[in-house]
Amino acid sequence: MNRLIVVSNRVAMIKRTRTGSEGGLAVAVMAAMRERGGLWFGWSGQVFDQEPGAPDVFDHGSVTYALVNLTQQDYEQYYTGYANRTLWPLFHYRLDLTEFARPYFIGYQRVNSLFASKLLPLLEPDDLIWVHDYHLIPVADHLRTAGCRQRIGFFLHIPWPSLDIFLALPNHREIVRALCAYDLVGFQTETDLRHFFEYIELEVGGNVHGDGRVEAFGRELRAGTFPISIDTRNVAEFAEKATSTAQYERLTESLGGRELMIGVDRLDYSKGLIQRMEAVEQLLQSYPGNRDQVITLQIAPQSRSDVPEYMDIRERLDSVVGRVNGTYADFDWMPIRYLTKGFSRRTLAGFFRASRVGLVTPLRDGMNLVAKEYIAAQDPKNPGVLVLSRFAGAAEELIEAIMVNPHDIEGMADAMQTALHMPLKERRRRWSAMFDWLCEHDIVAWQKSFLDVLTAECESRIPKPRRAATK
Repeated sequence: MNRLIVVSNRVAMIKRTRTGSEGGLAVAVMAAMRERGGLWFGWSGQVFDQEPGAPDVFDHGSVTYALVNLTQQDYEQYYTGYANRTLWPLFHYRLDLTEFARPYFIGYQRVNSLFASKLLPLLEPDDLIWVHDYHLIPVADHLRTAGCRQRIGFFLHIPWPSLDIFLALPNHREIVRALCAYDLVGFQTETDLRHFFEYIELEVGGNVHGDGRVEAFGRELRAGTFPISIDTRNVAEFAEKATSTAQYERLTESLGGRELMIGVDRLDYSKGLIQRMEAVEQLLQSYPGNRDQVITLQIAPQSRSDVPEYMDIRERLDSVVGRVNGTYADFDWMPIRYLTKGFSRRTLAGFFRASRVGLVTPLRDGMNLVAKEYIAAQDPKNPGVLVLSRFAGAAEELIEAIMVNPHDIEGMADAMQTALHMPLKERRRRWSAMFDWLCEHDIVAWQKSFLDVLTAECESRIPKPRRAATK
């Protein structure tokens, strides 16, 4: 069996015991590595003045880790700059927040070249290389230039934008040319894949075949959809056990018999948090019977706090939450509880189980695993209801959720009201269909489906998971 080489911007150290705090990518990577053995390569998270030397290579359990440092200039141009001020907002359809600066792109290419040069000496001839996410699109191109002939796959965790949005990127052709250096490119949704195919055909003049083969820039590769998932049964187990924890008991006792709606998101402008809180405000205005009866818990840990756009979203969110609570709160009830600290996935699973409504309403999202975790955490006898943005990748799978347009504040308020008052029989029907799908299409199935295609040298037709609505 081929040794697996995983390349990602950051490297997660995974404990051998399941604590429930691991992210989806970390769980999937570890499942694959425990089966195959392998090496996980990426940035250490450390920034130094001097140029990085050889990677820090060490073993932890069954996995070998190789960590590379960055200089301050690398960090500012590659990570803060091109990755998070150019690609991230543009891929999430926020051209108004996208910065096009040539030094950013130069730094992005420099760090990707650095990663390739530091990884190359660690490779063996039969290795299978799996590169993750938008930070590292050019890695394969730099590896190929250096003579790497191993199979290399790439998975994009965020959306791939429509043609008109993507063409706004000054270096769009270089980005896609680099992407075509991979043997297999995976996207979250059929929408993302269609956008990529449109670029290949309409902008490059390449060929797209029905089996997922792409011919462009003098190369042939495969592209397909591989929607990432969760460790479904593990989350369900966490949630059931969490009902006996102190955190769960504190939360449920504090509700005083009221219904709970919950949102858990990284503090980011793509998550639609302002619109969500405005919808809660509209709910209380349009349906006053919910006053003193419903509590919304919004957990939004801070991220990328050194990027100005993230400081702005925090100030705006603080303002709208303060306005809603100032208008509607009473001495013994506050409509919105807003927390900027994080919790372990085990604790969150218990919070999800205690909630009548899960609010997942991003303006744009590659997948959004919170939606899947919410479903997995529910009590089968008395499940809650998922309110889901149609612009989240999860909407292509969790079709029994109540779908909303996050730009429609009144529509979201109506959906919250419907979810809060949905009969038990209907809640069970919707939940059961989504839970069964997630059990079959879990995190292990995700990594296996991608690596099976890559291992088979991309010769087989790429499977396309599809949902059919239940009656």
